[in-house]
Amino acid sequence: MQDLLTIIAKGLVENPDAVSVEADAPDEEGVVVYHLHVAEDDMGRIIGKQGRIAKAIRTIARSAAVRSEQKVMVEID
Repeated sequence: MQDLLTIIAKGLVENPDAVSVEADAPDEEGVVVYHLHVAEDDMGRIIGKQGRIAKAIRTIARSAAVRSEQKVMVEID
């Protein structure tokens, strides 16, 4: 999952070296939270107009997680 988020984010930003993804341990409900970090200048590219790109990234992550029977949440930091 971390690789998927990294590849998507690196394709969208101007500074791909600043992209990193960290995962928290699953909480009591089994949800794994992934923190996507990008450069401050690229934040608008990741969020998109009215949050459409961020919403699409979260949808792709949830779809990939369903295939492996996981629950995930993506936070953009």
